[in-house]
Amino acid sequence: MKKIELLSPAKNLEVGVAAINHGADAVYIGGPDFGAREKVGNSIEDIEKLCHHAAIFDAKVYVTLNTLLFDNELEQARKMAWDCWNVGVDALIVQDMALLQMADMPPIAFHASTQCHNISAEKVKFLENVGFSQVVLARELSINEIKDIRSKTTVPLEFFVHGALCVCYSGQCYLSHVIGHRSANRGACAQPCRLAWNLEDEDGHTLINSRHLLSLRDLNNSKNLEELIDAGVTSFKIEGRLKDADYVKNTTAFYRREIDKIIERRSDLERSSRGISVPAFEPNLEKSFNRGFSDYFAHGRQKNIDAPFTPKSMGEYVGTIERINGNKLIINSDIEFHNGDGLCFLDKSNELQGFYVNGVEAAPQSFRKKENNLLITPSRLFQTIPPHVRLYRNFDIVWQKSVESSTGQRKDKISLRLVEREGGIELFVAHQYIENQVVSVSLPLVLSQANNPEKAMDTIRTKLSQWGDTKFVVENVDIDFSQPYFIPASVLGELKRQLVVKLENALVEKHRQNREIRKSQKQDSQYPEKSLSYLGNVTNSASRQFYENHGVEEISDGLEKAMPDGDVVVMTTKHCIRYANGMCSKETGKPATPLYICNDRGRFRLDFDCRNCRMKVVRER
Repeated sequence: MKKIELLSPAKNLEVGVAAINHGADAVYIGGPDFGAREKVGNSIEDIEKLCHHAAIFDAKVYVTLNTLLFDNELEQARKMAWDCWNVGVDALIVQDMALLQMADMPPIAFHASTQCHNISAEKVKFLENVGFSQVVLARELSINEIKDIRSKTTVPLEFFVHGALCVCYSGQCYLSHVIGHRSANRGACAQPCRLAWNLEDEDGHTLINSRHLLSLRDLNNSKNLEELIDAGVTSFKIEGRLKDADYVKNTTAFYRREIDKIIERRSDLERSSRGISVPAFEPNLEKSFNRGFSDYFAHGRQKNIDAPFTPKSMGEYVGTIERINGNKLIINSDIEFHNGDGLCFLDKSNELQGFYVNGVEAAPQSFRKKENNLLITPSRLFQTIPPHVRLYRNFDIVWQKSVESSTGQRKDKISLRLVEREGGIELFVAHQYIENQVVSVSLPLVLSQANNPEKAMDTIRTKLSQWGDTKFVVENVDIDFSQPYFIPASVLGELKRQLVVKLENALVEKHRQNREIRKSQKQDSQYPEKSLSYLGNVTNSASRQFYENHGVEEISDGLEKAMPDGDVVVMTTKHCIRYANGMCSKETGKPATPLYICNDRGRFRLDFDCRNCRMKVVRER
């Protein structure tokens, strides 16, 4: 039976709990240091609380320790790894190979971060051989390329299915570091790819003015889930460790529902955690922050993967603005709007304009050209709006409130048995995960015969079945009495309170005992390359030793440690500005001469590797 994992982001403890409660099988969260999101750090104490909550459902917690490390940080990283292991973390997501080289590391499992540039079967096989328990594949891979990797490896494969897209291959982007000394590989990316850039030819003539040429739409692989499962993916990852709880609730609940549909009709698949969630809202990906969607390269290259007009959220398409009528807008839409909704559109200059709804009413018959025309009172006045402009809603106030109020209500099934004992009663709980373990609570009690036997037994069953806001729901209650007794409600309540604590602790302990231990390295494993340039991201002596041990003969320092001489490729991407803007040499027949992007942050040359359909952004020296 293949276990399928839904892996959600956790900005902090609150968001992590929300993710678990809305159906995540695992969450990934930044620790106190060395996560690839510098501003998203969490204390070991909070991570321990998250581990406890997740383990009750046999869900997992992965901590990101996926930045490049300097020599003076190795000991701190080792201590953090031990702290994570001791509080119940299931795995560390890592980039720096120093962690595999260092002695006295905890036995915690390692997952190879997408920052490791995992784009080939040879690379993934190497990572498997040196002990990684899971590999996060590059987002740029197609389903066919994933199939090829799966056919040559056995390590579990993790793949991003939703969220913001880095335009560069992960781990290979140095644009932020070169522009402002904020390294993406050190968790400090300033996101220059989301800025507006001009496109120029070699002579400095402007071809495109002030467009977000490197900004991509957001990833949405919800239609490809079963194909990805059949290709070999077992862990589906949602991007978003900077996102708030409402985003994580919505995306997690949506993918939980879609994955469960597949699992329900396939006998070869099962969930990797327990417990059923019931969100208090209808999951809808378009209602959360998004720049528009694409499935990137899942089925090969396609148009419209970029978002050149704005890096901000557009939201869901809701209709068109027909015209302005005084201080109101005539809208053609069959959507129900509410005061406080946020709407937006692209004006005639393709600049994003937004407003809140201050009033909504049916348009008078004299204004109507269509039956579903509405009058919207915007929060700001507009002098002109292009006719029939597309309208989007990026804030649905009613839906948003339902998301904010949702707790997920994740529950795990249990059965109870109440037994009379000499001098009291004992309540046993049966749970499949700890079926060979006795978990019970007994209380002293003078048993008295019930005056109304039938009512007394019904009352006991009812009270024992009510577990309120705990994490459990009772499937069955057995009462093993020699005769009907009256049991006070306070006694039954105390039994349940004590039993919840014992049951949770037993489930957590069983989960910790079953944690995967890091696999040992095959010392004769040879790295796929004999030399590493700065693109190998070697920034400390331990990682250098690791690569030398595995056959690498020439190793350059990582760019964060030493800037190389000459031109520097600061970004390699499958997004091609020529292709996106109708200038592809394969389509036009014209040679792909270099172009340049520039703004107040600098000027960079674009080189085009048409054979491999890749674009390189180069800082000239």
